[in-house]
Amino acid sequence: MTQLKIFEIFYSLQGESSRVGLPTIFIRLSGCPMRCHYCDTAYAFQGGSMMTIDEIMETIKKYHTHYVTVTGGEPLAQKEVLNLLKVLADQNFKVSLETGGGLSIKEVDPRIKIILDIKTPESGEEKKNYWDNLNFIHLKDEIKFVLCSREDYDWAKKIINQYKLSEKCDVLFSPVYQKLNITDLGDWILEDQLPVRMQIQLHKLLWGEKPGV
Repeated sequence: MTQLKIFEIFYSLQGESSRVGLPTIFIRLSGCPMRCHYCDTAYAFQGGSMMTIDEIMETIKKYHTHYVTVTGGEPLAQKEVLNLLKVLADQNFKVSLETGGGLSIKEVDPRIKIILDIKTPESGEEKKNYWDNLNFIHLKDEIKFVLCSREDYDWAKKIINQYKLSEKCDVLFSPVYQKLNITDLGDWILEDQLPVRMQIQLHKLLWGEKPGV
């Protein structure tokens, strides 16, 4: 019987992406092969409980929303997540998958909205970017850069131009919480007239940096 290691399942407002503000069920899987310097979910690297897909589906029934985000850790580190994503889509949930970009998204169900990170130099994990993923991105998906500094910002601009990312899907710029000044980032984007969406993590503004939000 298919099981996944789940750290937590909770109901909150989506804090990021084009679905920001929408009441959403979050299914957070345990474990991650990356160690980004700014990681805000290091608590999910270990721990959690094994659950079957049926148990997961039963748990989320109590929440009255069509929106589900599967996240981590790194959800694609558990191959069984592909089955979970398919079941969620079969049940007509509007599903987004948040992935760190180091593992292939090729086998993800095409009905799933992929939020793909591209790791910047100051994340400490730039070398783990799996660039072939850009071949599997579709217009419904989103590519996200988490930025630590002006240097990260300039690097991200070069990547956008090199791979013509704005032609593939929406591109998100997200400042590292309480590290990169949000006004500065907004000013840079306007000055350069970049075709990106700036986002600030809504859940952290409302409830701070902690699990379950």
